[in-house]
Amino acid sequence: MDLAIPSIDIASLGPELILSIAAILVLMVSVFLPKERKDPACYLSLLGILFALASSVTLWGKPKYAFNNMIYVDNFGLFFNMVVLITAGIAILMSINYLKEEGMSHGEFFALILFATVGMMFMAIGSNLITIFLGLETMSISIYVLAGFLRERDRSNESALKYLLLGAFSSAFLLYGIAFIYGATGTTDLKGISVFLSEATYLNDPMLLAGTGLLLVGFGFKIAAVPFHMWTPDVYEGAPTSVTAFMSVGVKAAAFAAFVRVFSYSLWNLQPDWVLLMWILAVLTMTLGNIAAIAQTNIKRMLAYSSIAHAGYIMVGMVASSELGISSILFYMLAYAFMNLGAFGVIIVFERKGEKNLDIEDYSGMGFKYPALALLMSIFLFSLAGIPPTAGFVGKFYIFGAAVKEGYIWLAIIGVMNSLVSVYYYLRVTVVMYMNEPVKEFTGITWSPSMVIALIIAVIGTLLIGILPSPYLDLAKQSILLMM
Repeated sequence: MDLAIPSIDIASLGPELILSIAAILVLMVSVFLPKERKDPACYLSLLGILFALASSVTLWGKPKYAFNNMIYVDNFGLFFNMVVLITAGIAILMSINYLKEEGMSHGEFFALILFATVGMMFMAIGSNLITIFLGLETMSISIYVLAGFLRERDRSNESALKYLLLGAFSSAFLLYGIAFIYGATGTTDLKGISVFLSEATYLNDPMLLAGTGLLLVGFGFKIAAVPFHMWTPDVYEGAPTSVTAFMSVGVKAAAFAAFVRVFSYSLWNLQPDWVLLMWILAVLTMTLGNIAAIAQTNIKRMLAYSSIAHAGYIMVGMVASSELGISSILFYMLAYAFMNLGAFGVIIVFERKGEKNLDIEDYSGMGFKYPALALLMSIFLFSLAGIPPTAGFVGKFYIFGAAVKEGYIWLAIIGVMNSLVSVYYYLRVTVVMYMNEPVKEFTGITWSPSMVIALIIAVIGTLLIGILPSPYLDLAKQSILLMM
């Protein structure tokens, strides 16, 4: 009996291997560092991210299958890899001083960020449902621990437990969906599923439709789509703020990468069955997210519901499922990374030990006491609201434009109306900062060098993408040309 040994192409997994090695080294180095001096572990993590970014750039434009077709390294996956790597880098920069102030500066924190990022990257390049599931679980387990990292706080422990229980529940849905798809098509390979469906004469197989529905539930939980959003406000509020920033972008980007690859490629022939459901979910998600955000007094909960609304906007691009629709999703995720991370960065700078100053009213008078901080927050909120000339405006323009081009005019109209609703609660924070009298005595804030770098990167990205969007949209379009 001949044994077929699959070819091993280490270079195709260069970014993931680099980040995994960096995470292991961070764990080893942290053992020998004093509790108060974990800076070397942080710098090693950032170095690993930079090398992983460089490795991703070298793989650009060279699509190929590897490891017995379990992964497909194409520009689509590499684009999302770069988004999550940028997100991880900015989150680490934001965490250095934050963890010191909270008395929880442990090297394990940075290693968990890196391992979560590795899982996200596997979700982006996975060409098999099993690979995507393994990447999702690698990411999720790390995020569960990070959400409860401030273990001395009941709220942090509560958020981790809620995320663990609901996350495990959603993983079961996803796994059952994979099993049903395998039962109906005989394969878990994304290309194989696509070929099977293109040649099948009967697409109303109950097992196939049930598997598609279960996959939609599993991915819907990770992107926080309604009605699978219940965990988001509590987990975002209870988790350490730097972890919330990382989760709000990284998890969403990885989930959408896998979501788009599975539904817009493998299950394309079933589009008549899932596009109407996706249309309804997009409307419910953006509407509930925006309406619920209006009633929030805690700024982290407000941004949590805002994150739900933005998932609804991105789902509009999935409904369109055209070249412009998919490329606008990539563009929007890049823009969302900078503006959302920037907003959370300002929150980290302003909050005090014990996560104080998190009520919106606490920001009263910030525009006069800390004008630079208030200006940065205003820019990020304007971008989240979709006000020109920021990245958020251009992102929404392309998303809704793609929907109109494909004939989903009412969906685009509902999206624009929701965007107008969001202006209220975003601008409410700006009004509080510049037009209200302070409700408490301001104490000195700490501008750590790492946080300054993170905020500079975020504000430059937010403004540059908004003012000069063409190169980034072209990059997004290039990313889908050779998509599987």
